[in-house]
Amino acid sequence: MAEKKNEGFQSGAGLIRYFEEEEINGPALDPKLVIYLGIMVAVIVELISKFWPIT
Repeated sequence: MAEKKNEGFQSGAGLIRYFEEEEINGPALDPKLVIYLGIMVAVIVELISKFWPIT
């Protein structure tokens, strides 16, 4: 008698479960770092506009 592998439930209508094969190809960034970088860029842009006005 053949044993069944523990594969979970079968997907219906030809749908495939992809969450087991998830890959991360890009760099993992901390969300706080992204917010801090955004704030720093905004401050730098404001300082540049104060010291070197266009008009």
